[in-house]
Amino acid sequence: MNETIDALQLNLGGGGLMVMNLSLAVIMFGVALELKISHFKAITKQPQGVLAGCISQFLFLPAITFALIWLLEPYPSFALGMMMVAACPGGNISNFFSQLAGGNTALSVSLTAIATLLAVIATPLNFTFWASLYPPTAEILRQVQVGLFQVFQIIGLILGIPLILGMVVRRYAENYAMRWTGWIKRFGIVFFGGFVVVAFSMNIEHFLGYVHLVIGLVFLHNFLALVGGYIWGKLFKLPPADCRSLAIETGIQNSGLGLLLIFSFFDSLGGMALIAAWWGIWHIIAGFAVTAYWTKIKKTVPTH
Repeated sequence: MNETIDALQLNLGGGGLMVMNLSLAVIMFGVALELKISHFKAITKQPQGVLAGCISQFLFLPAITFALIWLLEPYPSFALGMMMVAACPGGNISNFFSQLAGGNTALSVSLTAIATLLAVIATPLNFTFWASLYPPTAEILRQVQVGLFQVFQIIGLILGIPLILGMVVRRYAENYAMRWTGWIKRFGIVFFGGFVVVAFSMNIEHFLGYVHLVIGLVFLHNFLALVGGYIWGKLFKLPPADCRSLAIETGIQNSGLGLLLIFSFFDSLGGMALIAAWWGIWHIIAGFAVTAYWTKIKKTVPTH
C-alpha cells in the first residue's frame, strides 16, 4: 500500500497546470485590489497581533506539523503534502471567515498582505527545511531535486506580481478597484472551482480509493492549526477578536498554491496532492464550523 500511494500520480489534462496558475493569479489580484499601504503600516499600530500571526503561520504550524508527522508516521507522500500545506501562507478566504466569526478583520487583512509577501521566500525555505529533517520525505526530495530558485519564481509570479499590481490599481484607480474587486474574486474562485471539479472527475477513482486515508490526518492537522493559532493569540495577551483572526489565519491555508507547487515540481505525486486537495475542501467546512461556534458563543454572552 505504501509504495502504491507514493507512486500514485494524478492527471490534470492538457493545459491544466496553466489554468491553475492563471486562476490563482486572478484570485490573488482580486484580493490585492482591497489592499492598501496602510495595511502594511498596521504592523506599527498593532505589532503584537502581526508578530503573533507571523509566528503562528511560519514557525508554529510547520513545527507542529513536523511533530505530528514524527508521531503518526504517515506515508511519506502524505507527510510531504502536510509539510507543503503548512509552508503555504493563509488562504484567500481567511478574511471572509475572520469577519464572519467576529474577528479583527483589519488584522486579518494585514496578515494576509504581509504573509503573502513573506511567502515568496518563507514557503520554499520552510518546506525544504522541515522536509529535509524527516528521512522518508528527505529521500523523496533527493529523488525530485526541487530547485529553490524555481519555487521562488513561481510563487513570485502567482502571488507577488498580482499582489503588487492589485495594490497599484487600488492606489491610482481606487473607484475602479472597489468596483471590480468583487467580480474579479468571484470569477477567479468560480474559475478555480470549475477547474477543481474537472480535475476531480478525471481522477475520481484515485480520490475515492484513497481519500479515507487522508481524512483523519487533515482533520487533526487542521484542528491543531486552528487551536494553535488561537493559543498564540492568548500567549501574546491579545483580545478575543484578534485570537479568532489568528486561529483562522493559521487554519485556513492556501492549499491551491500547495497543489500548484506539487504539480509543478513533484510530477503530480498522488499522496501529496490528495492531502492538499482534501485540505482545500476541509478547511472551508472547518471555517464555517468555527465561525458558527463563535457566533453562538457571542450570542450567549451577556452584553451587560
